[in-house]
Amino acid sequence: MGMNVFTWTVKDILKASKGTLLTGTDNIVCQNISIDSRKIEKSGLYIAIKGKKHDGHTFIRDVIDRGALCVMAEKKFGDTFDIKKIIQMGVSLVLVENTTKALGDLAAFNRKRSNVKLIAITGSNGKTTTRAITESVISKKFNTLATSGNFNNEIGLPLTLLRLNSGHKCAVVELGMNRPGEISYLSKISSPDIGIITNIGYAHLEGAGGIKGVAKAKKELLYEIDSKGTAILNADDMELLKAGKETGVNTFFYGFSKDSDITAKTLEMKNSSTDFSLVTPIGKILVSVKIPGLFMVKNALAAASAGYLMGVGLEDIKKGIENFIPEVSRMKVIKTESEINIIDDTYNANPDSVKEALKTLKLLKGNNCSFAVLGDMYELGKYAEELHYDVGVFAVKSGVTKLYLTGSHAACVAEGALAENMKREDIIIDCQAGLMKKINHDVKSGFWILVKGSRAMKMEKIVRGIVSG
Repeated sequence: MGMNVFTWTVKDILKASKGTLLTGTDNIVCQNISIDSRKIEKSGLYIAIKGKKHDGHTFIRDVIDRGALCVMAEKKFGDTFDIKKIIQMGVSLVLVENTTKALGDLAAFNRKRSNVKLIAITGSNGKTTTRAITESVISKKFNTLATSGNFNNEIGLPLTLLRLNSGHKCAVVELGMNRPGEISYLSKISSPDIGIITNIGYAHLEGAGGIKGVAKAKKELLYEIDSKGTAILNADDMELLKAGKETGVNTFFYGFSKDSDITAKTLEMKNSSTDFSLVTPIGKILVSVKIPGLFMVKNALAAASAGYLMGVGLEDIKKGIENFIPEVSRMKVIKTESEINIIDDTYNANPDSVKEALKTLKLLKGNNCSFAVLGDMYELGKYAEELHYDVGVFAVKSGVTKLYLTGSHAACVAEGALAENMKREDIIIDCQAGLMKKINHDVKSGFWILVKGSRAMKMEKIVRGIVSG
């Protein structure tokens, strides 16, 4: 255990969770917290979470055998406890109404005692990349904890905050959303000093009930920012520009519009990067972000805004942006041995991110032919057919030479492309294996290929198929 790690007395646990001590004493000291019975350490607290696949209560006996000093469980699962075993082993058993909520309460307690400056990021597009660039920028000056992977929900965020220790000075966390109220809940746990909203777009429409629901849900963050804190908002998003002027919290804008406090000038897009002049209240500096695309520049501007507000110097902001390493399958440009250019953006997809990727494809391909290989976009609910159709229209307007489509909504994308006068023979609908075969037959040296779809579509298989030829 590191010297800076916070310990937990059972008294702390009871105070934070408002739980009831059924067995044991409240002066036991726990060195760590886990919800995974396989990863529980000696002298640890185990929280039994009932998930979609597994019920953590069934592993209580196992974690006691592994050396857990304290167990937190839900009152309604009392008949699953081996009370005699728990008492015999001297383990403290804490009962709560809901262990998922209690996990959040413990995280909020830890966040408060850590006294870090916390930056929370949400948005329909770009929040993960913005979080990564922001972490890179902020860590140039402060010992920073950040969300890893997709730990951005009611389980992941608390687990991130429980990693805070007395050595951290700042935290950068990502807030995900599948339904209304989730951003508000996560914001209450994290108590942001700075809140960033990247944009409001067509993502998670099914859970939010339409674009108005998405806007309302994302703006929940604004009401949980510390009274002395600041909201960093995308000035190019009219909904956010309006929200910034209406909210009572301090606001700071980034983007390309005249309303921006931080902006980018003299942009130059290259195959694997975008160079620009970063213009800030403390001066300007030339910067290169390692992913092509105007939307990636916006993500860098959001991170630069956070850095500026946190007192990071201009040179360090530049270094932070340029040291950022993109995650796998996020606008990664691959050049094959046969000189074929592939834009691997298969990490995920929604209507706005697909259109941004198509814009980048258009800029990078120059006068060369371009293929768009598109899979379904998920979580669009009743809007799915309409929004897939719109992508088909947009693809043609973006100058795509051919469309290769797969998924249950491929026909909708094709209809949109046909309505925009794309030739029927230039639209191919097939399974992934069929598309790979056709693409490898049609593609030639110098061509550009964009591959994109929602995570569940596993479009990276097509990328591998094209690379291997």
